Amino acid sequence: MGARLSDGLRTAWNEALRILRWLTPGLGVKRWILLIFFGAFLIGIGAAMLILDVYRQTPEVWWLQWFDFISLRFLDRTLRAVIFALLGFGSLVYGVVRFNRSLMAPYLRPGQAMVDTLADHRRRGRGPRIAVIGGGHGLATLLRGLKAHTYNLTAIVTMADDGGSSGRLRSSLGVLPPGDIRNCLAALSNDETLITQLFQYRFSSGENGMDGHSFGNLFISALSEITGSFEEAIAESGRVLSVHGQVLPATLHDVRLVADMAVPLAGMEVRVHGESQIPAMQGAVRRVWLEPNSPPAYPDAVNALLNADLIVVGPGSLYTSILPNLLVPDLAAAVKNSSALKIFICNLATQSGETDGYRCGDHIQAIENHVGRGIFDIVISNQEQSAKLPQGSEWVVAEEGLEAQYPLYKADVADPEQPGHHQAARLAQILIDLLQERTGPLTEM
Repeated sequence: MGARLSDGLRTAWNEALRILRWLTPGLGVKRWILLIFFGAFLIGIGAAMLILDVYRQTPEVWWLQWFDFISLRFLDRTLRAVIFALLGFGSLVYGVVRFNRSLMAPYLRPGQAMVDTLADHRRRGRGPRIAVIGGGHGLATLLRGLKAHTYNLTAIVTMADDGGSSGRLRSSLGVLPPGDIRNCLAALSNDETLITQLFQYRFSSGENGMDGHSFGNLFISALSEITGSFEEAIAESGRVLSVHGQVLPATLHDVRLVADMAVPLAGMEVRVHGESQIPAMQGAVRRVWLEPNSPPAYPDAVNALLNADLIVVGPGSLYTSILPNLLVPDLAAAVKNSSALKIFICNLATQSGETDGYRCGDHIQAIENHVGRGIFDIVISNQEQSAKLPQGSEWVVAEEGLEAQYPLYKADVADPEQPGHHQAARLAQILIDLLQERTGPLTEM
């Protein structure tokens, strides 16, 4: 009996603490709770005045004796006021909580309290403004980690992709390449459920010419035709996937990536046209540029960079994902002129045909050769390199003396289960810690 009573008291105490969490600063609900109580108080005063008027003017009849009992007139007036106030308070709180739970039922995850869901939503809504420049699976991995910290995310992706499904749609329909856009939207999706899996679905071979196409690529391309603009198609796709944050193209112009490459053993340079052709050509990349030269940047991407608290460059293919963004002059200028903390995330492993034999310093040097020096405040390099990589890849090491040239931050950011891939949560937490180390917490309570 005593154990049951103890468990009951503990449950009641935990429930009371859970209810009091609604008063935690920053949830944005205290003002409305006070307004509800004020309204209930005024209703109570009006009801009391009406009841008193009826009670005083009605002749003495038998049913008034029951009213005396219900109104606890046999108790002291102060005690009666306290009892009715507590009953009213409890009823009001219980009713509001149950009402809110009914309204939020479609949005609550199993096993998560409503106050936790609201607190997490408010925290991420006040999170730092982060702009990320990159491409491929590396950028998508980073976004999956960062979305746990803030909704104020902007991913800026290249429009130079001309391979795979994106390249085929680009040549056949004349649309801008949707591949990197699709990956980022899926990564930023609020809940990667069936609709997100459908967005990432890729048709297998032999399906009436659909082989190799991603459903998301077709969806964005179709929306571009329906809405009349590529940027509107991205926005609508984000709404379908319940995305917090935004994915923006670096430019809305039809650009092509061109590279001068040194051919091994031939002692000559060749010019390669097309982003997909660069890794396929065996040689060392000397220089890359866009055609047409100096395309105008997408204005919203420039604004996102100028207003950001943190700008992250990478991870992603150095010459075919990262540099095509920075080769848009307005974007490079926005990165340089922004007051944000600028961090470069060096790739974990080399990419065959693109960065063979590269070290961390080589990645930084390649970017600076194209857009100028002094662009980054911090460089993040991986220091755990014991796992075995797929054939053709090597760990990117930070060479000795690199700390004297660049502000280097070494950390274990590789995913032990997927060598060569970043660990999303770990990398995102490091970025947030580095930002707060410089600025302090940016959220307002």
